[in-house]
Amino acid sequence: MRTERPRARRYSVVATVELTDLQSEASIHVRTRDLSLYGCCVEAQKSFSTGTKVRVKIGHRSASFVALGRVSYAQAEGEMGIVFTRIDPKDQLILEKWIEELRHN
Repeated sequence: MRTERPRARRYSVVATVELTDLQSEASIHVRTRDLSLYGCCVEAQKSFSTGTKVRVKIGHRSASFVALGRVSYAQAEGEMGIVFTRIDPKDQLILEKWIEELRHN
């Protein structure tokens, strides 16, 4: 099994996430373990399979971020890697602000 390597430094952060499978519209609520400009790692009791296309909604510090993504890996322990595939400009600014704050913590 090939897993994708992070393209950017990941920062440890705990935030609430709603992942929605774009095909079935099934949703799960999870928490982030870490976050980067290109994706995140989440902890879930139930996970989507590798390759699933998802809508990612992250709530952190009274702001929310939305992107489209894909599950890059899913482990039996409930850890999933999500790579962001499309981010609107306003959401990109929110993500960049969060990353900048995490860099200085």
